[in-house]
Amino acid sequence: MYALEVKNLSFSYNEDKVLEDINFKVEDGEFISVIGPNGSGKSTLLKLINNLYKPKSGNVLIYDKDVSGYKAKDLAKRIAMVPQDTNIEYEFPVEDIVLMGRHPYISRFQKEDDEDYAIVNEALKLTNTSYLKGRNINRISGGERQRVLIAKAIAQNPDLILLDEPTSHLDINYQMEIFKLLKKLNENKKTTIILVVHDINLASRYSDRVILLKGGKVLGIGKPSEVINNDNIEKAYNLKVAVEKNLITNSIYVTPL
Repeated sequence: MYALEVKNLSFSYNEDKVLEDINFKVEDGEFISVIGPNGSGKSTLLKLINNLYKPKSGNVLIYDKDVSGYKAKDLAKRIAMVPQDTNIEYEFPVEDIVLMGRHPYISRFQKEDDEDYAIVNEALKLTNTSYLKGRNINRISGGERQRVLIAKAIAQNPDLILLDEPTSHLDINYQMEIFKLLKKLNENKKTTIILVVHDINLASRYSDRVILLKGGKVLGIGKPSEVINNDNIEKAYNLKVAVEKNLITNSIYVTPL
């Protein structure tokens, strides 16, 4: 049984094709990066996986069950989504934001119990955000807010965490921190990670496999060393590059020419 199976998936906005005939499978505990140029359908793919959009055709299966067949709370026990936009309109303390991750496990008239708070505290600890517990979510930095939203996803206790460009507005220090945190979750808790990321070198360094999209189609899928090569990157980005192995990280490294 696969954690995720995408079969013949296509999606359009009105008459504009965004994704066309997408097929791939994800094993439990894999770390998958989705890469590709702007407009290639990366974020749309995540929203289809999380049942936020309905496909034009094809299916998304989560543990052999079509995503459309899940009740909202049951799906939230399987998948947590960390959006690209970390801005939050309401003025809540960080602890309350992370506590929202427990919503799928709490009935309508029930209150959070000691177990819920213990899970929240563990999520704050894992993301190194315990010191922010009582702070207003809108009075902390972008990097801190990103970690808090990942803590909320962890508190949800899902099998899969989907992340849409979690490092796009962060400096290099926070980027590395986020990727190390995700890899730790992946290795220690066996959480399946699927994220959209622009930085090909980070994707190469931390991913088990990468999915390269171009024009709404899969241009390549496999280990970073199999997909990230001169031909694929030039086709996808219309850019000449040098693809080499980084001798320090032992991962594929792309340098624009």
